[in-house]
Amino acid sequence: MPRRFPSQWLDELRAKSDIVDVVSAYVPLKKNGARYWGLCPFHGEKTASFSVNPELQLYYCFGCKAGGSVIQFVMDIEKLDFAEAVEHLADRAHMPLPQMQEDPNWQQKRDQRDRLLSANREAARIYHRQLFTPAGQKVLDYFKKRGLSDGVITKFGLGAAVGPWDAMTQELQKLGYTEDELRLCGLTVVREAEPATEDQPARPRRVCDMFRDRAMFPIIDGNGNVLGFGGRTLGDAKPKYLNTADTPVFNKRLGVYAANLLRKARHLDHVILVEGYMDVVSLTQFGVQGVCATLGTSLTEDQARYLKRIAPKVYLAYDGDSAGQHAILRGLDILGAAGVPARVLDFPDGLDPDEFIRRDGPEGFENLPVLTPEAYRMRRLAEEHDLSTQEGRTEYARKCAELIKPLEPVEQENYIQQLMVQTGFPRDVLLAQVGRSAAPQPAKPRPAFERQPRLAQKEDSAAVRAQEIVVSLLATGQLPADIAAAEDFSDPLLRSLYQALTDGASPASLVESQPTEADRERVSRLLLAPPSQDTNELIRMARDCLNTVRRERLQREIADLQREIPGLPPEKKEDAMRRFMALRAELRQRTGGA
Repeated sequence: MPRRFPSQWLDELRAKSDIVDVVSAYVPLKKNGARYWGLCPFHGEKTASFSVNPELQLYYCFGCKAGGSVIQFVMDIEKLDFAEAVEHLADRAHMPLPQMQEDPNWQQKRDQRDRLLSANREAARIYHRQLFTPAGQKVLDYFKKRGLSDGVITKFGLGAAVGPWDAMTQELQKLGYTEDELRLCGLTVVREAEPATEDQPARPRRVCDMFRDRAMFPIIDGNGNVLGFGGRTLGDAKPKYLNTADTPVFNKRLGVYAANLLRKARHLDHVILVEGYMDVVSLTQFGVQGVCATLGTSLTEDQARYLKRIAPKVYLAYDGDSAGQHAILRGLDILGAAGVPARVLDFPDGLDPDEFIRRDGPEGFENLPVLTPEAYRMRRLAEEHDLSTQEGRTEYARKCAELIKPLEPVEQENYIQQLMVQTGFPRDVLLAQVGRSAAPQPAKPRPAFERQPRLAQKEDSAAVRAQEIVVSLLATGQLPADIAAAEDFSDPLLRSLYQALTDGASPASLVESQPTEADRERVSRLLLAPPSQDTNELIRMARDCLNTVRRERLQREIADLQREIPGLPPEKKEDAMRRFMALRAELRQRTGGA
């Protein structure tokens, strides 16, 4: 949670963002009892298992276990981080963010951002219209030569920057945008006047378009805003690709090209990251899903974290030339540091993705070899060493051993076999190099007393399940606050939930505060209210569960004393025996009342 918001403000935001209304914009819901049900948007299903509780402002899928608050739903469905989801809901509810409330200029800044985004949107429309004019014929011919259909040209909003040196500036000024606004959003370049010097004459002030005589690729974010542009020259002008510089609405290190299409994709197994805009457009035209590109820069940590929200894996599909191969190594490092599982698509003959799919089609692309990071790095290491020499094979084997050492033994085995073939070293030597023994380790005999912990574990799980039910019942708000106590909860998470609920925390806020996805799923499941609406029935259920929990605790305490008493000194043994008898009496009482 990179940005913190006041808890009271978040409570107000949740209250104004009715979860049923928000979810209904994505999922048709049908009311059944106190809840609403629909098909889960996070996994494919034919029978509705997705539940929304309007009273607790929580959702939960009994199929894929996804669950949380309205903020979490927006995070997952729109692939946003926490702060972005909060901003999304705040904008929907017309609530200024806390820092905006404290900033007297926040409305002015928001108005400026809206104006710059509006100017970019109008520019994208003009570029697209120009593509289908006689002046834009050259650019249109270029797109057609690359095999693009009218449909995909429209889908990506491709265009042409043509006409006089200040054509776009003039068009947008006619629509009411100022020169300063156009300069701020990167569409106009202003070169101030310079006085004459001994070496050069005076230069008058000049205003011109940033993009001229280029094929245009609008850069659109997940919300459909045009943030900037990439322009490809069709002649000899440098650079070949010109991108909008950072502006108040655009930071090329944060997003990716085609983010708007990624947002619409559902159930992606992986994202395909390519180098160029044309690669994205071409692969998409051939039906490949989940394709995007960085924005004129190498992959950044921010982009890696963004892609992690889109899909569980990233496939690097960079060009087959040396520059692309070097970028793959850096990309693997960035993705690895961000905790994103990565793979590498292996293009033959030095081709880039666009060239390959136009040559071999979607079926060829589907059958491309998919390399693990270790397999790709080993291939690069093999290129760097002369494997025809003993010295080269030795150094190659040593570096590969270091590379695969962190892997699990079962994963190492495939690479060990490959190294045996490549280097000629026997298996036991290579295993020793990665720190493993070739001899199988004999199984350790299991002591007889191991059965007792397994039994205790089974008993503990029953007690924990009873504690979970008590927390679920407390979430209804229908139980008396003093029905349970903190010591009734041996599970740390359940104890913290009990304390927070009795202190008045909302179930939705408790879900959002969980540090891991597993905890969030568990808490979402627990805090959804049970079906009974009868308060007396809920109280009876809670007391039954607490009776189970307390009996389990008494049994553990009695067992602990039984082990301790024989070894106690005489002066402590008498007190321990009294404690033992009292616990036995309490247990008999609870057992009799069960």
